[in-house]
Amino acid sequence: MDIDLSALRMIEREREIPFDTLVELIEQALLIAYQRTDGYYPDARAELDKKTGKATIWAVEFDRDDNPIGEFDDTPEGFGRIAAMTARSVIHQRLRDVEDESVFGTFKGREGEIASGTVQQGRDAQLVQVDLGDVEAVLPPHEQVPGEEYPHGARLRVYITDVHKGNKGPAVTVSRSHPNFVRRLFAHEVPEIADDLVEIVALAREAGHRTKMAVAARRPGVNAKGSCIGELGSRVRAVMAELGEEKIDIVDYSEDPATFIAHALSPARVSKVEVLDADAKSARAFVPTDQLSLAIGKEGQNARLAAKLTGWKIDIAGA
Repeated sequence: MDIDLSALRMIEREREIPFDTLVELIEQALLIAYQRTDGYYPDARAELDKKTGKATIWAVEFDRDDNPIGEFDDTPEGFGRIAAMTARSVIHQRLRDVEDESVFGTFKGREGEIASGTVQQGRDAQLVQVDLGDVEAVLPPHEQVPGEEYPHGARLRVYITDVHKGNKGPAVTVSRSHPNFVRRLFAHEVPEIADDLVEIVALAREAGHRTKMAVAARRPGVNAKGSCIGELGSRVRAVMAELGEEKIDIVDYSEDPATFIAHALSPARVSKVEVLDADAKSARAFVPTDQLSLAIGKEGQNARLAAKLTGWKIDIAGA
């Protein structure tokens, strides 16, 4: 016996890989091994006896006019040893492929979700590696939060942005700076969001510094903003703690652009909003003089995030 068929049957039962599939893969590998021997015949096939496990190479025999007239056994001497080694290699690769497919399928379905992992040390200090259990994900520099540190062994929650098949199995990219990371964190902390009673209509984020989020209730009687803030601010504080104390402004969404812009400039108090050009989405917000610096924010951050949140160009003027 060249190949132990009982081992193939065991793999069939435990890994749910069809026996015929394993046989076909081994025959393909045996043919490649045969074609690497001296004096091989190009027109040949490998056959693995499904009852005995014996491996045979059958070469096509031709007559003088190059017409095929049958087959003959051209199994090289000592091919049994080669067959056994080839079978082990094929089985090992197939099992690894099956595991990779399983991991890929699992994580492909988790794109856009949050996962928890442990920071691992890698060769490249810029690429943070996060062990998610079944796969080691990559947190590239552009997905990292400025100022955050990722020491080896630290537990970390990340947002899965991309899953694809790489050269060495499933490749998973994760993020800490993606705006949807904040969305998912709130969905975890706020049952009303998970139950579609409250919707995060718009979100603008400058990772590590500040996030503005506009919310709306999808059922009468539900306080969207209060649901996200939580009792004594417990829910929003839980999200901020995960984000390293990144500031979060939660405002009420409004279909009316002027009202929405006024809310978006929170915590500044807005006296009036004048729509300058509805088509160009241009508006001017008037705030009390003592509120100008608050409305604009440090280095223009509050005004910048309000513009991103609403999608409007906002000119801020003193009332």
